[in-house]
Amino acid sequence: MVRRLSILAVMGFLALPTLGNAQQVGPARGSLVIVGGAMRDPAILQRFIELAGGPHAAIVIIPTAGGGDDYDQFYGGLNAFRTQGATNLTVLHTNDRAVADSPEFVKPITEATGVWFPGGRQWRLVDAYGGTLTEVEIHKVLGRGGVIGGSSAGASIQGSYLARGDSQTNTIMMGDHEVGFGYLKNTAIDQHVLRRNRQFDLIEIIEARPELLGIGIDENTAIVVTGDRFEVIGESYVLIYDNQKTVNGSGRFYFLAPGDRFNLATREGSRPTRSTQPVGPQERNPWPGG
Repeated sequence: MVRRLSILAVMGFLALPTLGNAQQVGPARGSLVIVGGAMRDPAILQRFIELAGGPHAAIVIIPTAGGGDDYDQFYGGLNAFRTQGATNLTVLHTNDRAVADSPEFVKPITEATGVWFPGGRQWRLVDAYGGTLTEVEIHKVLGRGGVIGGSSAGASIQGSYLARGDSQTNTIMMGDHEVGFGYLKNTAIDQHVLRRNRQFDLIEIIEARPELLGIGIDENTAIVVTGDRFEVIGESYVLIYDNQKTVNGSGRFYFLAPGDRFNLATREGSRPTRSTQPVGPQERNPWPGG
C-alpha cells in the first residue's frame, strides 16, 4: 500500500513548535470540533453549527471514511444536523482522486463555513483527498474563520500523525498511513478511548515520536479548539499523553473533564473554579477530600 502524504499536513507533521508563532499547534483562524465517537449529546453538534454561523450556514458533510461507494443527499447522517436546525447541508463524496482534484467537485467547499467528517476508517480520507484540491479547500474553510469538525475517524484525521491509520486493521496504532490532515500540528488523536479500553494505546506513539502530543477522546465527548486552546465538552473525559511530562512523577497520561481547558502550546491544563486551578502534571491534589 502506497502511503499518500498530505501536502498541508507534512509540514505540521515534521515541524516542532516554535515560540515565535502566534499559533503553535492549533489553527491560526477558525475552530475545530473533535469528537471521540458515539455523539449523543446535542450540545456538541449545536456548538459546531454555531461556530459555522448558525442554522442557515453552508455545511459540507464528507462521509468517505464510512467506506461506501455512494453517498447522496439522502445520507442518514444528515438527520442529526437537521434535528439541530441546520438547513443548508451538502454531502460530498468520491473515492476518485482525479475527481477530488477538480474545481467542480470542490465548489461546495469553497462556499462552506463548516465541514464535517463522520466516522469510519480515517485512512480512506487520506487515500481519497490527501494532497488534492479538496484538502486544500477544506483547509481554507479555517482561513475564512469557519469550523472543521468530525467524530471517531473524523477526529483522528485532524491530527498531524494518523493514529490507527493502518488499512488492514484499526488495532495497529502506527500503520501504513501515518500522516493526517494536520489541523492540530504535532499531535496524534485517538477516539473511543475509555469505552473501548484504549487508554494505554497512545503511549506507543508518543514513545516512538516523543515530540508529539497525544490526545485521547472518549465517546460522546469533544474538544473545541480555537487557536492554541481547547475546551472539553460532552459527558466523559479527554486523556492527555505528553512524553515530555509525567503526572506526579509517574503517570503516562492524565484526564481532563468537561469544562476543563488546555493550552496546546504550553501543554498545560486548567480547571475553571472560582479561581482557575491547574490540571495535570503540575497539580498537587485536584480532588481534595476524594
